[in-house]
Amino acid sequence: MSQQLQQRDGYSQLAMDLLAKAKRSGATEADIIIADGETFSVQVRLGAVDRLTKAREKHLGLRVFVGKRSASTSTSDFSADSLNHLVVETCNLAKAVVEDQVSGLPEENQMAGTWPDLDLYDPTKLNTEQQIELAKRVEAAAMSMDERVTNSEGADFDSSSGRVVLGNSHGFLGEYQSSSFSMSVSPVATDSQTGAMQRDSWYAIQRKFAKLDSPEAVGLEAARRTVRKLGARKIATQRVPVVFDSETAGSLMGNLCSAVSGYSLYKGASFLAGQLDKPLAPEYVTVYDDGQVVGGLGSRPLDGEGLPTRKTTVVERGILKHYLLDTYSGRKLGLASTGNASRSVGENPSVGPTNFYLVPGTKTADEIIKTVKQGLYVTDLIGFGINMVTGDYSRGAAGFWIEGGELAYPVEEITIAANLKDMFAGIEMIGSDLVFRGRIASPTVKIAEMMVAGS
Repeated sequence: MSQQLQQRDGYSQLAMDLLAKAKRSGATEADIIIADGETFSVQVRLGAVDRLTKAREKHLGLRVFVGKRSASTSTSDFSADSLNHLVVETCNLAKAVVEDQVSGLPEENQMAGTWPDLDLYDPTKLNTEQQIELAKRVEAAAMSMDERVTNSEGADFDSSSGRVVLGNSHGFLGEYQSSSFSMSVSPVATDSQTGAMQRDSWYAIQRKFAKLDSPEAVGLEAARRTVRKLGARKIATQRVPVVFDSETAGSLMGNLCSAVSGYSLYKGASFLAGQLDKPLAPEYVTVYDDGQVVGGLGSRPLDGEGLPTRKTTVVERGILKHYLLDTYSGRKLGLASTGNASRSVGENPSVGPTNFYLVPGTKTADEIIKTVKQGLYVTDLIGFGINMVTGDYSRGAAGFWIEGGELAYPVEEITIAANLKDMFAGIEMIGSDLVFRGRIASPTVKIAEMMVAGS
């Protein structure tokens, strides 16, 4: 048996032993999470290493229930004395807090029994020099693309891998491994006539190193996005159609994701409270949260409570069909968990997305832009002026003015405003350009009309 497997089996045994000790110390229920991983991060600026960090860490989190009282603790000290003290201390803490009638583990029959291999782990190991070289290459590509690219705010390469072991007093024990590789660069461009500067960035992230875009592709895209912003103008205030590029449209999906989170809903902090089975958007709008996407950046075989992840239809043909829930928020709302418990070691579970996305349409971004006689193409959003209770939306933005179906010139120092309910109802077109660069993603989206406030 390999050392890695022995250590993994050791963590499994450790989890079972500590759960048994918690029971003997007065816990009626308990669960435990053990995370073990390594991370590497390097930043270069103008060809020189600016920052480099490398770490291997392990953490253990214990949550115990004494009746309807609970407490959570964590440690990175795996010595026997430390862990014995942790168990006793956590049980004593739980006995001291107030009761919460909906607290407790999920039901035993809800736990994951089997789980698929979602291809989340890449054993590729890059040495320090290789990762520094990748960061240097992505920056060099950005700097070489155009003579107007005059400076750099730095380029990064990051890699991480690890595993999670989760067990509870139902006798459940599950685990999975995962990895990620990413790179980014932020070039600065200067207008030779005015001296005005613009910055932008681009990035790539994948579970598998072999699937990562080349440093040259990332660097050239970052430079292209930066140079195209030179000469940005202000525009007059008016109501016009607004096209969100795929990156900024992803933020709209993030707003929707927050609004359908169980915790926002039971706290009365969402404009979508009480809206299940009611229209939200046109019938060509469908939104999924899918934790079972093979290789997905948000995929995992089990959630933070040990329930199987799944594909949840959040919006189906414009109708709001499901909220995203963990066990606690589900009980608060009288609904079942959707397998969306997200968890940091030592923290109670909360609700988080897996792979949350708007189903793509058939039009390219260029074809969508061509349908706009006069309007705004948004490529950057600034600030967070959103009231999730009412849905009121107001954010700083930059991008391009559209004239006659073409991108006419870059624009900046503007604000876009509407209400999220009206924005989702006003989705007119959906692009075909869905690409995941995180757990929440969207293709290009055209909104029928928003207030664009400028000079």
